[in-house]
Amino acid sequence: MFLGSKKRFSYLLPFFIFKIPYLFRMKNYNISQIEKNSLQINGLGDHILWEKAEVLTDFTSPWDDLTPAKIELRALWDLDHIFFLYKVYDGNIHIDRTDNSVESIAESDRVEIFFRKDDLLNPYYCLEIDPEPRIMDFIAYPDRKFNYDWNWPENHLRVKSNIQKDFFTVEISISIDSLKKLNLIKDNKIEAGLYRAKYIQQSNLSYEPVWISWVNPNTETPNFHIASSFGTLTLM
Repeated sequence: MFLGSKKRFSYLLPFFIFKIPYLFRMKNYNISQIEKNSLQINGLGDHILWEKAEVLTDFTSPWDDLTPAKIELRALWDLDHIFFLYKVYDGNIHIDRTDNSVESIAESDRVEIFFRKDDLLNPYYCLEIDPEPRIMDFIAYPDRKFNYDWNWPENHLRVKSNIQKDFFTVEISISIDSLKKLNLIKDNKIEAGLYRAKYIQQSNLSYEPVWISWVNPNTETPNFHIASSFGTLTLM
């Protein structure tokens, strides 16, 4: 729509100054396409097709002096599904096995993927998965309003995992159909946040989390639930 005056254009300058650079500096990860039905997840992450995926390792914990142990994220897609593989190097996994509640999963080591339609985060969708693998899936809204009664569409999400001595793997399969119905794919791009929570035992024997993110959201305190913690995934 043409605004019709220099005055109106100058009014929009703050938007372009701040909004456009934000969009251009979003980190991106390219997801290679594979043949349909050629990958079946088993939790081990040992299928030869994973060698076709780019390996994402640049995770950071900007709020902590501790350098995170290595995390590898791979992703692939076919016409029906997008697949994720987290390989987390950790020989001291913490899992709260009190029960299978949201609270128990939230007190455990886990990997996380958030999806959003746009930077308004109204709403966005969260998957948090521990090494068992127990799934905490919920819909969220601005100002950290979470609805744990919501679940990813039934039969459109599969997760398997495996725990070894020095690492654990989590494989995730999400249907393309569910992503489209939630309006999460636009021009073969998906806006997503990739995260990890690592619980470390303290001197008083309690456990405290270290928060790890693919994108540094540039916040003073740990916060994944903010627009600046997202990047883009491009379906190639």
